[in-house]
Amino acid sequence: MKNKKSMMNLAISNLFLVFLGAGLVIPVLPTLKEQMNFSGTTMGMMISVFAIAQLVTSPLAGALSDKIGRKKLIAIGMLVFSFSELLFGLAQAKSGFYISRALGGAAAAMIMPSVTAYVADMTTIAERPKAMGLVSAAISGGFIIGPGVGGFIANFGLRVPFYAAAILSLIGFILTMLVLKEPEKTIHLGQPLAKSSFMELLKHPLFGSLFIIILISSFGLQAFESIYSIMATINFGFTMSEIALVITVSGILALVFQLFLFDIIVEKIGEFGLIQLTFFVSALFIAVIAVTKNNLIVALSTFVVFLAFDLFRPAVTTYLSKHAGNRQGAVNGLNSAFTSFGNILGPLAAGYLFDFNHLFPYYISALILFGTGALSLVMNRKSFVKI
Repeated sequence: MKNKKSMMNLAISNLFLVFLGAGLVIPVLPTLKEQMNFSGTTMGMMISVFAIAQLVTSPLAGALSDKIGRKKLIAIGMLVFSFSELLFGLAQAKSGFYISRALGGAAAAMIMPSVTAYVADMTTIAERPKAMGLVSAAISGGFIIGPGVGGFIANFGLRVPFYAAAILSLIGFILTMLVLKEPEKTIHLGQPLAKSSFMELLKHPLFGSLFIIILISSFGLQAFESIYSIMATINFGFTMSEIALVITVSGILALVFQLFLFDIIVEKIGEFGLIQLTFFVSALFIAVIAVTKNNLIVALSTFVVFLAFDLFRPAVTTYLSKHAGNRQGAVNGLNSAFTSFGNILGPLAAGYLFDFNHLFPYYISALILFGTGALSLVMNRKSFVKI
């Protein structure tokens, strides 16, 4: 039992290292933009290239982890991520930065589904919610801690945070190779998914419907989240310090819920009930933000919305893992791919709508999330709650 817990914690720690490494570079990007004389379009492409590479690689990497093992994919992903961060630190031209970001996206696609599948392989159905809460907490914790650490390290040089991220990832690779052991795969639900192709998984009544919900909801979430800082500044006059405070408090709140309360909530209302609740709650409070003029209400509503986002993700992952049978990697890879697709389209739509009216992204996000919640209610509930 102790050895099993240690293995699982190491796998989750790798995920934390990757997102910590990604967060390290955030504070230096504006200065890097000025130093390299890059346009806003170039910086936007760096974000898009990462997401596109993750989108393309996720389903393939997830399926590959089912065939060759979680440990190998996690190790390869950590090594590729380490190289991508090193390349970003050394790059002197746009092409170098783009290649680095593409490799980083591919690495994330290898690591996230494989770690999630690894944790699913190592846990029982009863243990799954708490374990998936830890997975999400690793991601949230990396994002929270990373920028602060990166800002400190940048005092030693603009490129130093990238080298630090490369070293952290290399350490993760070495530990994975030396310590991590491949788990024994057990099917707790008895679902005959071992030989299912991607198309068969997509046609499955449970997975197909849920992937559609993931795509639509990710679009709505990112339409709000991606340009939140810009909208908060222009619409409500928030300063950068105020925005940073709101995001930091939101992250800490999410971390507390994921670590200590997520499994309790799931035990009370179930994963699918929590998924539906996050849709309606986030839609309601985004609508509140759109109509209020009170900055305190905006901040409090933002806390609720971001918390809903951060509970939605582990709820979906936990629910999918409970039904994925022997295809944990493939199912989690498709989950990552559909999420990435929504993450690509959401910011593009939000930016386009923002140019028409500064409040349009709020309205559209609220409508999409409310509509997704309504869609989940009218679907064949038996397909979703039967285990």
